[in-house]
Amino acid sequence: MVQSARSRTVLTLYTTADDIQCHRARLVLAAKGVSYERVLVDSAKPPEDLIDLNPYGTTPTLVDRDLTLYDTAVVCEYLDERYPHPPLMPIDPLSRARLRLATVRIERDWLPEVDTIRAGGRPADAARKRLREQLLASLPLFKAAKFFLNPEMSLVDCLVAPVVWRLPWLGVELGREGKPIVDYGERLFHSQGYARSLTNEERAMRP
Repeated sequence: MVQSARSRTVLTLYTTADDIQCHRARLVLAAKGVSYERVLVDSAKPPEDLIDLNPYGTTPTLVDRDLTLYDTAVVCEYLDERYPHPPLMPIDPLSRARLRLATVRIERDWLPEVDTIRAGGRPADAARKRLREQLLASLPLFKAAKFFLNPEMSLVDCLVAPVVWRLPWLGVELGREGKPIVDYGERLFHSQGYARSLTNEERAMRP
């Protein structure tokens, strides 16, 4: 018998198996080392308890007892504040604003290209080229610090890393000049936290 959404007493994340934004939320939870219940959702047929919680029926949706959150940025920032160690955002306002703006740019520039590639067909080839160009144009941001624009892992890495993870699966090859991006990914991919964030479908994206 499926447990009612309203009766859940543990932190619960409704997530699809292979969506970048869902992976982003799972990676935040993994980085925090937080135990939670993962409810895998078919986005084409969202379960009734999810629709009861979230009028849009979207994922990721986070349920923390009586609180329900369903915008990815809101979910991730809530988790960072709710579980403050380790912190995933810098203290000073300037650095925080810079990282938030980087997140907006990635969501507006990179993720639509990923969606186009996944949809297939003739537009996918052009989208692969555009995504590759955008990533290579961002090389200075990958080189600026150990992580993306920051000396420590941040909420932005929880979005960037799932994109980089999917590049081989998406058919996007960065070539030799993209080595800093590949190296960045490897620093994250070999951590225990990153492994915990993956679904079986996401593990299958890389050999």
